[in-house]
Parts: sequence; C-alpha cells; structure tokens
Amino acid sequence: MTQRRRTGFSRRSFLAGTGAVAAGLTFQPKMSWSAEEPKLSFYNWDTYIGETTLDDFKGASGIEVSMDLFADNDELFAKLKEGNPGYDVIVPTNDYVERMISAEMLLPLDHSKIPNFKNVSKAFRDAAFDPGRQHSMPYMWGTIGIGYRKSKVKGVPDSWKALLDSDQYSGRIALLGDAQAVIGTTLKYLGHSFNSRNPEEIKKAEALLIKQKPHIKVFADDNGQDLLLSGEVDLTMEWNGDILQVMAEDDDLSYVVPKEGGELWQDCLAIPNGAPHPDNAHKFINFILDAEVGAAIADFIQYATPNEAAKKLMPPEYVNNPAVFPSDEIIQRSEPPLYRGEEAIQLYDAAWTRIQAA
Repeated sequence: MTQRRRTGFSRRSFLAGTGAVAAGLTFQPKMSWSAEEPKLSFYNWDTYIGETTLDDFKGASGIEVSMDLFADNDELFAKLKEGNPGYDVIVPTNDYVERMISAEMLLPLDHSKIPNFKNVSKAFRDAAFDPGRQHSMPYMWGTIGIGYRKSKVKGVPDSWKALLDSDQYSGRIALLGDAQAVIGTTLKYLGHSFNSRNPEEIKKAEALLIKQKPHIKVFADDNGQDLLLSGEVDLTMEWNGDILQVMAEDDDLSYVVPKEGGELWQDCLAIPNGAPHPDNAHKFINFILDAEVGAAIADFIQYATPNEAAKKLMPPEYVNNPAVFPSDEIIQRSEPPLYRGEEAIQLYDAAWTRIQAA
C-alpha cells in the first residue's frame, strides 16, 4: 500500500536503446507553462517512478520536479490532513483516494488538461472509489501475495496459512508493516471480507495474528523483498512488483497469490488541496499517461500499468507474466481495499496497536 514498496537496484530497460528516454524526448512536444513558476513537488512511494521520468519531464516542459517519499498511506494521509506543506501531485491507493475525497483533501481534475487519459484502459476509466475519475488518475495496480525462496519451502505456499497460521517456517516469515493490508488479508484467510467492518471478525483476525506473532521475524514497512533477497527470511507478504524486482536478481525467488485471494490494489495520481502549482500538476499527470512514458515507468518498476497504450509497447515477458497481470480467477478471489469509514479504521488501528504490543 506499506509499506508499498520499491527497491533501488538497476533493472533492464527495454526502451533505453530506442532513444525515447535518452537525451531529449521526441514523443511529446515541449510544453508551455503559464503564470506558474516552473516547479512541481511530487510526494511518492520510494523508487516508484521511471529511472529518467522526472528529468524527461523537465526536458519536455521546463518544469523541475522535486520528490519526497512516504512509507505508507497513513503517513501520506496524516501529513496532508494537517495541511498541505506544498505538494502538487500525490500517489494514494484507491481506498485512501476515497477517504481523501470524503475529507475534501483533493482538488477536482480538469480532464481537458489531461488528453492522455484516452490511453487508459476502459476498465480503469471509472472507479467506484472515484466515480468519473473526478479526483484521480490510475497509475499502477497489482496484488499482495507471498514472495518465497523456492529452495527453502515445500512446494508452492499457495495458502496464507503458511504465514498466518503455522509454525512450519517459524522465524523465517515477514509480514507487511501495514494494518489495513495485514488485518484485511487475515480476514480473507478466515473466510471474511478483506474490508470487513464487523468488530467480532476483526477481533478474530487480531487474535490469530497475536498467536502467530512468535513465528514472525518482522513486520516490514518497506523492505520485505530485500529481506527475502538477502536470505534473512524465506517467505514474505509483499506487493507483487517488489517481488518481481528481486526475482530478476535471484532465480530461486518466486511469487504466488494464495488460493484464498487477497488485496487487489490500485495506486492513483491526484492533486491535493492547496497545491501551489495545479497547472503544472495537470501537465505532469498528462505526461505520465503518455504511452512511451508509461511504458518506461512500468518497465523499470515492474508493476501492472492501467495504460493500455503503454502496455502495447511492452515485451511479452511483461504482458504475459501472471505475477504482473493476475488471472481472472485470482482477480475474482481478491478484493480491492475500500474506505471502511472512520469508525472501522479506528477498530483496525486499535487492533494493530495491540498486535504490535503483544
């Protein structure tokens, strides 16, 4: 979400030899900016952008981007809730988009300034959490599953039981450091909705996690994939793109979405209230939705792009990889995180506090 994500080692870049991301982009004319100063402040997850995207945007627009990083959606929400310190574009996950809309923390988007919205797949042009895409544009999407070291486990760990309800891999397990994701996944394992608001069901998930805690090495905020790569753990609950990144470094690593299903998330681009450069923010969002820009970002960070035009530029090993684009069966078993309401969020947060203190 967690958290989400990203590691910073070098990866392949299929566009690097085409000249598209070399010195000077040719796919988009140099943009003009009006009265706003040529600056933009971007608040993003760690290493969740293309290797040259920000420099390429400056070259195309003259607008210089500074980027700050947050570890999870809670940090993002808390900072913006206190008043926007100067960010122009942010990257909340779908349930937090809905929560921020409810709290009147996001500016409505001017679609006339985002013509590249046409590149977005029809499946992502509307959203239950943001009808009509009035406040957000889709950036990346994916799943939460189990990253594992094949030589250290018996078969494919295709159930959350291996992480949440077993001592088989005691001391070799990492879970995400994210209350909503971990409790939601535990609810899913117990046969309830990922987005349950039922206090009794949340208590059952809490009890199971407290029982399992002696077997958990760490709740990893942003480095479960690194712990897996280094051999410090053998199984980790993680975002699919993070595991794909380390799988490229080690053939002994793999990824599976358990049979119970899990979280089907979507990260979005939005403009927070109080953004000092809203016109520049629209230009930046439109730039990211360009086909070649979107393809370069997806190639570097290895998450599923909702940009259909970008996807058409990607190689078969990306487009046909089930760890990137899950099967319809997995999608049907999984659930998108929803805004549960402030009362339910308090229940989750209180349960998480007790789990961490246990």
